[in-house]
Amino acid sequence: MINRMVLTIALLWACTIKVSAQEDLVWIQIEARPTLSIAMDRARIYSSQLPDVNGFALTSGWYGIVLGPYSRSNADQVLRVYQSEGIIPNDAYISFSSSYTQQIWPVGANLLDRAASVPTITTQQLTAPETETSTIKPDNETPAQARQSERQLSLPEREALQVALKWAGSYIGEVDGKFGRGTRNAMATWQEQKGLIVTGTLTSMQRADLLKDYNAVLEKLGMQTVRDDRAGIEIHLPLDIVSFEKYEYPFAHYSGKNNTPAKILLISQTGDQNTLFGLYDIMQTLNIVPLNGPRELKENSFVLIGEDGQKVSETHVSLRDGQIKGFTVVWPAGDEERRRRLITIMETSLVRNTEVLSPEVGSNEQAIDLIAGLKVRVPKISQSGFFIDLKGTVITSSRAVADCIRVTLEDNKDAEVIAFDNTVGIAVIKPSEPLAPLGVAEFSVSQPLLNTEVTASGYSFDGTLDAPSVTYGKLSDLRGLSGETNMTRLALKALPGDAGGPVLDSNGGVLGMLLPKPTSKDRSLPDDVNFFVNHKTLQEILAGSGMAGKISSSTTPIDALDLSKKAAGMTALVRCWD
Repeated sequence: MINRMVLTIALLWACTIKVSAQEDLVWIQIEARPTLSIAMDRARIYSSQLPDVNGFALTSGWYGIVLGPYSRSNADQVLRVYQSEGIIPNDAYISFSSSYTQQIWPVGANLLDRAASVPTITTQQLTAPETETSTIKPDNETPAQARQSERQLSLPEREALQVALKWAGSYIGEVDGKFGRGTRNAMATWQEQKGLIVTGTLTSMQRADLLKDYNAVLEKLGMQTVRDDRAGIEIHLPLDIVSFEKYEYPFAHYSGKNNTPAKILLISQTGDQNTLFGLYDIMQTLNIVPLNGPRELKENSFVLIGEDGQKVSETHVSLRDGQIKGFTVVWPAGDEERRRRLITIMETSLVRNTEVLSPEVGSNEQAIDLIAGLKVRVPKISQSGFFIDLKGTVITSSRAVADCIRVTLEDNKDAEVIAFDNTVGIAVIKPSEPLAPLGVAEFSVSQPLLNTEVTASGYSFDGTLDAPSVTYGKLSDLRGLSGETNMTRLALKALPGDAGGPVLDSNGGVLGMLLPKPTSKDRSLPDDVNFFVNHKTLQEILAGSGMAGKISSSTTPIDALDLSKKAAGMTALVRCWD
């Protein structure tokens, strides 16, 4: 545990030993890390415990975490006290500004005066400079010399080599910095793959080549620190790939450059757990989040991944102190290594500042197919069905659920197909969780007569309206055009979304299910010609699945208003998603 008195003295030093620009500046380097994301994470941890924590890119291509700047005498005293108390590593040492290039921590700081000016959304190049060829020694180390140079590596440096070997596919063990048999075998495998002499010990140049290969996956991304004061977020973004486009609450949009199919959203809004859970649900309706992929919703955070053949979308969001912040990355499929590394860098570099996006930012464009400037995912097919029991089981058209990745009922409740007969054109679907329908179909027992009035109920406009519509017509024939006895012809002007809905007689009994209009390149039917599958065929399909429909006992006509309510109450919205 840190001695509070010593820490207090050190804090006083931090306030008094800053030196002017005319004096020589020195630093105390406490760590060096091979990757930017790890260095940022370590700097953040040290900053929570110590004053004067800074981070710089090193001329070697690594990243250093330092304390300072101090005068030389004060630096010696701080180093001695902190090491004696175990606050910093024993191998920490005095360093000079010439060892460092660009500052990476704190984000936006500029103690060496080597960064660009800072606009409203600030960027600072974070890619480490390439190692000059002249500084690389020829690879003429003997195995003994390689082992000797290896012994000079710090624990983080040894761990970094294991991480790189794991990435190269030659190491499967634990990243612990211990070079045992597994690590030696991995080094030998890597050397063999590269066509080198196999020794099981990497030379200095081989270690540099391994790390260079590991970091090369992030080349040409242009990783830079972005400080968005309006969103209250600081984060590393690939600004060679995306650029800021606009604000649409609660998102800051970064779109792909040069038609690159990539997009990044910074998420920022006030809220509580209900707001977080609502955002989780809303994100899954967006076209940028494919249906397939893992989801993880926790008490104060969520991770949402969607993937298809074209893109992978990954969202990380958390709730802290009444603020919901995070990001979404939409990345081309097939570029998985860069995408995973990018996600790690963004996640570890994200800093939450006090500001939050205002609900008033953006164009506030209102459209039924847009949320915050993003297209809402639309279903492949939206049609109708009708409930046959109080658990929410539905009969619908087989066309409505064919070749679907996901089938939903009503307000996007997941459902599964439990019976399917494409010959007749009927499917039975069951919700994953029981629903509570307003009404249940009751099949008619009376024989319909030609030219009698019937009522069809369905979501005529693909669910754009919140309730089903009712359409009136007449029976034209008790058979199909080719003499089919299991279907009936109607004189009724139905829309495509009505297919799968119930057709009722004047008593409120269900005569059958409305079929989709036949499609043919050579022939089209008049608008008022439609067909329904009769109730006997529907009951046979149900019986084959171990179910039975309810039978109507009514023989008395009901008025038009009550008939409309009854029809609408049993009608379900069925959606097919791809």
